[in-house]
Amino acid sequence: MDKEIIISAEDLVKTFGGKNNKVVAVDGVSLKVHKGEMVAVTGASGSGKSTLLNLLGGLDKPDSGTITAVGEDLTAIKDSQLAEYRRRKSGFVFQFYNLIPVLNVEENICLPVHLDGKNVKKQELDELLALLGLNDRRYHFAGQLSGGQQQRVSIGRAVINKPPCIFADEPTGNLDSKNSREIIALFKEIIKTYNTAVVLVTHDGSIAEEADRVITMSDGKIINERVRSF
Repeated sequence: MDKEIIISAEDLVKTFGGKNNKVVAVDGVSLKVHKGEMVAVTGASGSGKSTLLNLLGGLDKPDSGTITAVGEDLTAIKDSQLAEYRRRKSGFVFQFYNLIPVLNVEENICLPVHLDGKNVKKQELDELLALLGLNDRRYHFAGQLSGGQQQRVSIGRAVINKPPCIFADEPTGNLDSKNSREIIALFKEIIKTYNTAVVLVTHDGSIAEEADRVITMSDGKIINERVRSF
């Protein structure tokens, strides 16, 4: 039985600049993301991979093409609806952890829920902290954490709303090889635990090889797509 499609993108185009310095960052890209899979997007700098990630996650809108995510047409909704979609149905992880320094681990993780005027159930938070390996750091601030621990907090923040898909842009870019492997292993556990998907951008071939599917981009186009052999 085929896995459920949670994101479907068709003929995406995104350009930057004016008529004389126009750059086509994403050029006619189509792809699907299925529940329960990890997709790695690779390519040289300037290939369009981060722009594609931003489009899929609703951080930006394409110039043309369509993106359907969990049954919602992201290219047709208003900016206010798109902001709500990002808050409730997408999770984002970046190379630079973007933690709020005056908030502790718990508070950083719960921030998206609190911004929605809701509360997090204690049991759910405890289970997530255990999965992240941060039970003994729950009241620490960002400045008291290692890089790997800070990235775990940012992953927790991305997961707290149980979004259908998590988008990660170079999530291991600031980490050593040991912490990088641990972060990828954590993503796999999150996929299993929450039945979500992960789309990550990486320039690290060893990280890409851990994904279920590897998409390679060049000049805004997908030039290769392969499924990992297990």
